[in-house]
Amino acid sequence: MSDLFPPFAPDPDEPRKRLFKPVPFRVIVPNIITLVALCLGLTAIRLAYEGRLEPAVFAIIVAAALDGIDGRVARMLKGTSRFGAELDSLADFVNFGVTPALVLYSFVLHELKSVGWIAVLVFAIAMVLRLARFNVMLDTPNRPEWQKNFFTGMPAPAGAITSLLPIYLHFLGVPIVDASVAPIVLVYLLGLAFLMVSTIPVYSGKTIGKYVPRHWVLPIFVVSVALFGLLVSFPFEMLTAITLLFLATIPISAMRYRRLERQEAAKAAVEPEPPLTGA
Repeated sequence: MSDLFPPFAPDPDEPRKRLFKPVPFRVIVPNIITLVALCLGLTAIRLAYEGRLEPAVFAIIVAAALDGIDGRVARMLKGTSRFGAELDSLADFVNFGVTPALVLYSFVLHELKSVGWIAVLVFAIAMVLRLARFNVMLDTPNRPEWQKNFFTGMPAPAGAITSLLPIYLHFLGVPIVDASVAPIVLVYLLGLAFLMVSTIPVYSGKTIGKYVPRHWVLPIFVVSVALFGLLVSFPFEMLTAITLLFLATIPISAMRYRRLERQEAAKAAVEPEPPLTGA
């Protein structure tokens, strides 16, 4: 009877079917960068609750720098993917919405108890709403070219770095860790949350640097090295200056956007409508 039902043995010459389609390594590299940034954001929360605010701030800043790199690396390697885009958005919510708010809560907002926690929730929710709107706007067709130079509302990395201004001032000797100052920090954090969910245009600078005049190359090198040296030598002075400068440019960005919008509307009004063609 055993000869009638021999055990099954696969053909050794038959090629094995792959369960999963192989993924190019160039697609994996940007996602690794995003995950490293996410690890830094989560580590910043631990450092803050251990009382190590300085490395916590640096971890958030490095995470913001990596956030600006991963997308460019993906486009350079032609490794963009839907998975990477979704992962980047989720990492941005943690790194720039949850982490800075929790760091500020451990720093000074805990003095306000439940009211301080409500500010943390508002900031985090504003960040996730801002990211959701950004993802939806990516699918908007026929967007004018000049609008690509502006964000709608404050971008996520800028919102995180700007929110840490009270900690920068603390390291510069300004008395921030005080129950009387906590309401000012709360109002400041809520103001940033409003800027993120608002429709106020903020200059993005995405088109800067595509082409640089030849006579500007060496000065740009010198200025870049000088700024890097200042940032390393005087980190909190430079971060404070960058934050205040960025906040000061928001009204300028809004005025520039409105001017370009009026010019676009005037140009559309002058152009004649195409003639109707009969059937």
